[in-house]
Order: sequence, then structure tokens, then C-alpha cells
Amino acid sequence: MLFNLLHINHKLTIPVMCMLMSLTLLSGTIKATESLPSEKINLALRRTADGLLRLAGDSTSRIPAIVQTGAETWEVRIEQSFSYDQLPILLQESFDLHGIRQPYDVTVKTCDDGTIDLGYNYLDFKNNNTVACRGRDMPLGCHYIEVTFIISSLESKLWAQNGWIILIIFGGLAGFYFLRKKKTPPESPSNDESDWIEFGNSRLDVSNQILLCGGHRQTLTFREAKLLKLFATHCGQLLERDFIIQQVWADEGVLVGRSVDVFVSRLRKKISNDPSVGLSVVHGVGYRLEELKLV
Repeated sequence: MLFNLLHINHKLTIPVMCMLMSLTLLSGTIKATESLPSEKINLALRRTADGLLRLAGDSTSRIPAIVQTGAETWEVRIEQSFSYDQLPILLQESFDLHGIRQPYDVTVKTCDDGTIDLGYNYLDFKNNNTVACRGRDMPLGCHYIEVTFIISSLESKLWAQNGWIILIIFGGLAGFYFLRKKKTPPESPSNDESDWIEFGNSRLDVSNQILLCGGHRQTLTFREAKLLKLFATHCGQLLERDFIIQQVWADEGVLVGRSVDVFVSRLRKKISNDPSVGLSVVHGVGYRLEELKLV
């Protein structure tokens, strides 16, 4: 349906296509910033906590609920000491299992005062298969494992960059189009020749209501253009008043006979620059657009 619209009104094609292109690119960026998969993150962290407890010899203690403390931050509480060296492996395996691909930071904080004892960025493990502080003794006691995803900050930068680029491209293309359209000579006919009707030495652009007559360009009203089209497409034929009224004024609901005389008088003046045509009156019957023989 959209492409049919563009085909019908080709003059809007370039601006509309620019807008569609901008919206498509922007929607792709918006999709990239959709919310993180909370349920999968919850399951991945529970799996990680379970693995750490089992490695510590605990297969019965209850794993506390996973808590989301921020838009991109989750944490799990582990009451007893665990192997920090095994944390990166178990956590990444859990994320891979649940299809979580976002980059993240990990901090291990004490439950008492939130002091950060250990921590790393996922790139350390992904690139070097190791993390900072690996091999060091894990402090005893209760700790929180906090995972903060950093994808939103990266994507917000992409959003800002892409958004400005898209707006600049759209503005440039639209500006170029309208500037080019503005510089088009007024007398230039439209590319769609079906919009033009020729009679005598004159041309009528029905869609834009433009009359080119005797080297002069004139703007017609909607009703003038419609009436002149009727005459031009029946050149040489006598058109009765009732027929004219039905063809040109029937859509108004009220038929006013006097309107025909007024509009014919206007058109006779507008085509007077073309001596090869004339509008003649057959009293009591109607009107005829005639091509005149030049002496």
C-alpha cells in the first residue's frame, strides 16, 4: 500500500523515502537498547552460586533470592567463603548457557559494609582466560557477588552518534530535494505527461491547476481547472448546461445554474492569450470550446 501511495504521488517519493530510511535505522538502534533479560540473568546467577557452594562442599544451604539493585546491576549473597578462582569460569558458563552476551563487570563485596574485596571485567577473562587477583586468598565471611552490565552505556553512545548522523543525512537529502524543486522553471511541464491536456496552442496541468497559454502561466482554481478540462477533452463539441453542471458541480450537492456563466466568463478571459481557441455560447443550450482558424 505504501509503495502504491509513492507511485501515485511521486513528488513525495524522495522526502518520504528519506523519512522511512531514518525511521528504519533509528528503530534498529532502539531495538538494540531493549531491556536486559532479567529472568535469564536470575537463572544464570543462581546456577553460578550453586556451583560455588558445591565446590565449597555445601550442597544443602539455601541460595538467597537474586536481587536487582539497579537498571543493569544484579547481586547474589553467599553466606560462606567460596573459591574466587572458580567464579569467572562458572559465571561465564552460566551466561553462555542462557544466551547472555552483554559485557559486564564483577565485584565481590563484603556483606557488612560493602567493601570491595575482589573484582574484574569480563574482557580480562574472555581475552586472557584469567582475571585480576586470581590465586589470592579469598577473605572469609559473607560476600555479595555483584554483576553490572555495561551494554546500556555503550549503546547510548551509539544511539547518540547514529541519531545525529541519521538526522544530518535526512536533512541534507530533504534540503537538496526541495532546493532543486524550487529552482525548477515555472514553465517546465511535470514529468507525468498524463497530467497535461493540450488544446489549441495551450496546455492544462490538471493536477496542479496550471494553465500555459500564449506564453503566460496562470494558476486556476479547482473548479476552473475542472471545467476547462471538461471543455478541452470535448473540444469542438457542444456541451449542454445541464451536462456541465452535473460533471463539474454535482459533488457540491447544490446545483447553481448561474455558476456556469460566471466560470465560463472567467475561462474566456484566461484563454484570451491563445488566439487559436475560443469559448462560444449557444444561447439556451450550452457552450463549446472551438479551435479557431488563424487568418
